[in-house]
Amino acid sequence: MPGGNQISVAALPHGSEGFHSNCPARQVLDHITSRWGIWVLIALREKELRFFELREHIEGISEKMLSQTLRTLVRDGLVWREVEPSVPPKVTYGLNEVGRGTSDRLVDMFDWIKDNAETFGQDGYDPV
Repeated sequence: MPGGNQISVAALPHGSEGFHSNCPARQVLDHITSRWGIWVLIALREKELRFFELREHIEGISEKMLSQTLRTLVRDGLVWREVEPSVPPKVTYGLNEVGRGTSDRLVDMFDWIKDNAETFGQDGYDPV
């Protein structure tokens, strides 16, 4: 193989592909589970939103990070972007079918974490 370090994803045992840096799904998963990716996908679950509506909805996110996160999620094919030609331009974002399925799973995970938050063992490890 050219480069010598590449691993054929097809040759890996089923389920182990994500552990390798060259797995295509790993990069998308990194984007989905990034600090802001999860919150953008959850925020867009109910309805399409304009940029500043998203920024107001997601506490603590800067314009720069929202812009970067949206650009990445659009490129990954989870979010669509529509620009209305006006001054200033109106940019709206929403979830496509894959993004909606991803968001549904993230909400399920978030709800499970909320429901089980009291059972997590942080107290035993935190200094007194």
